[in-house]
Amino acid sequence: MSSSTVITNIATLVTNDPSLGDGSPLGLVRDAAVVLDGDRIVWTGESRKAPATDNRVDAAGRAVLPGFVDSHSHLVFAGDRTQEFNARMSGRPYTAGGIRTTVAATRAASDAELEANLTRYLAEALRQGTTTLETKSGYGLTVEDEARALRLAARHTEEVTYLGAHVVSPDYADDPAAYVALVTGEMLDACAPHARWIDVFCEKGAFDGDQARAVLTAGKAKGLHPRVHANQLGHGPGVQLAVELDAASADHCTHLTDADVDALAHSRTVATLLPGAEFSTRAEWPDARRLLDAGVTVALSTDCNPGSSFTSSVPFCIALAVRDMRMTPDEAVWSATAGGAAALRRTDIGRLAPGARADLLLLDAPSHVHLAYRPGVPLVGAVWRAGERVV
Repeated sequence: MSSSTVITNIATLVTNDPSLGDGSPLGLVRDAAVVLDGDRIVWTGESRKAPATDNRVDAAGRAVLPGFVDSHSHLVFAGDRTQEFNARMSGRPYTAGGIRTTVAATRAASDAELEANLTRYLAEALRQGTTTLETKSGYGLTVEDEARALRLAARHTEEVTYLGAHVVSPDYADDPAAYVALVTGEMLDACAPHARWIDVFCEKGAFDGDQARAVLTAGKAKGLHPRVHANQLGHGPGVQLAVELDAASADHCTHLTDADVDALAHSRTVATLLPGAEFSTRAEWPDARRLLDAGVTVALSTDCNPGSSFTSSVPFCIALAVRDMRMTPDEAVWSATAGGAAALRRTDIGRLAPGARADLLLLDAPSHVHLAYRPGVPLVGAVWRAGERVV
């Protein structure tokens, strides 16, 4: 039998439901309380009106937010790329294999080693307030290695993405068409049972528009829904393809034409921005302001991976988005919670309203604004996932 808990004396409660609070997108409630029963939220409102419950937690004038929803990561891998990062930050040329370096290390690792790595990064993210995390394959690039990556990931998260089309496998360097045939054939057959999503890196040097369309269309036929790595390194067809195929999200979105922005604004496709990648590569920042002003739904995620964004910290990405991508603190917090949920086509997470899953975090601060105001400070004091306190 489930027991009920009230968290009371909350200075600022972020509900992401305008009807529950001040009418803003964050649906802020001051001097608030929230009631958990089992794995669900059953009540939110002013602290003085809170119903009686079995248990009581005193927030002591701190802020409560929905758990962060990290809708883009690459956590099934082995090794790291310290030398590559060090060279890049030191202004030295680096000619090692990039993604292929991680592919070699991942193929050589045992299942136990890969799963230990995965659970370590999931725990790291959870301590920083991430209660839902999507993760991808893409560092195996063989039928067996892609399938095992997804099998391991599916033990730990519902949000699993098949990314056999990360780059052309080094084994097929001279025959990309044959690799696309493998990704859309035997590899897809082996991977589809373990995944919810299919993704492709649609970029010069990876997969062009026609190849990406073939990959995503084959995935849809197997019941996987599309996501797209789009327009990260330059202008290209990725965003338009994402909208055409009703992809849940187009991720990166750094180099956009007016037509790309307009297409996103008139679609269900979320623009997922990944500022950790720009920070870690000294690349041009995505223009979040342009997207938001056009009415595009924006998500913020970490892109946690060993090559271009080795951070599992959503609070860090919120601070980057506010400082360097022209988002307001409110917009960044919404995008890291409700925006991430939208990028996963989920309505049960990313908000704190009756019926939602009881995923929430308690900040050691009176306001969500402190996530950007106090960058780098470990402000997450407690985390509940599905109604259970886990941090």
